[in-house]
Amino acid sequence: MRSRLLVPAAVVLLSLPLLVAACGDDEASGGGGGNLSGTIRIDGSSTVAPLSEPAGEQFNQENSGVDVTVGTSGTGGGFEKFCAGETDISDASRKIADDEVSACRENGVEFEEIVVANDALTVVVNPENPVNCITVDQLNQVWNRGSNVNSWGDIDGLEADFSEDLELFGPGTDSGTFDYFTEAINGEEGVQRSKYNNVGEDDNATVTGVSGSTGGMGYFGFSFFQENEDTLKALEVDPGDGCVAPSAETTQDGSYQPLGRQLYIYPSAEALQRPEVKEFVDFYINNSDSLTEQAGFISLTEEQKQESLDKVAALAG
Repeated sequence: MRSRLLVPAAVVLLSLPLLVAACGDDEASGGGGGNLSGTIRIDGSSTVAPLSEPAGEQFNQENSGVDVTVGTSGTGGGFEKFCAGETDISDASRKIADDEVSACRENGVEFEEIVVANDALTVVVNPENPVNCITVDQLNQVWNRGSNVNSWGDIDGLEADFSEDLELFGPGTDSGTFDYFTEAINGEEGVQRSKYNNVGEDDNATVTGVSGSTGGMGYFGFSFFQENEDTLKALEVDPGDGCVAPSAETTQDGSYQPLGRQLYIYPSAEALQRPEVKEFVDFYINNSDSLTEQAGFISLTEEQKQESLDKVAALAG
């Protein structure tokens, strides 16, 4: 047990202005007052990277001694590195899987799941496609394992008379977007037809492919659609009770189902013991509104933001 030292009252009074000034500087900057240093290693989802990269750049502007590196190995690849202790924070566009939790536990990596944004996973087609809405069952017919759907005319109950050959574009198996979509649409994570154009982590390849093919279809995060809505069309999705378009409003109110989702960062408890990491994660959450607007994602609600800050504080101890 540490002994308490009695400090003369005069010293305390003289110190107060300095403490208040220091706290004021930190509070104004939101990033530690510029006295932090070190390297923060982030890897994972290419979907979340457009949030983490500007967060790192803005944090570095206020803390020039801190270098934030952001890799894009995909959600699965990011968790592999994270659970091996190679990174401080893992970007993820889905929740961590049971086998990944086990890998982290075996290596003594403690973590917390922090929501940093909302997203509407968006099904995109060529603007010349007359179809405007597609049901979850029809998406399942197209994308499920063993699918024999090779043209739009093969899709049961399609709302428009359209028979172009179907050309599919989608992420690879390391992608959290792949995991989320397959579970939401096909009922099991990782289950999907093998006959499609696998673009890996390059969502821009989906933009190029779908915009260049009248019968093209692909899926990715809402931000990529917003960046390319002049060359793509987003389909409304009908889960069984009507067509709903992807938007900020329909995602936050829960009506865009089953493709409304949350985006995450996973900081390790060990990393959060370093002041630069703790300050950065707090900065990330507190500035999430501007970050999500810049990246084209959907902002956190105030309840989500407070819950994320509380989780970070608890994990940091």
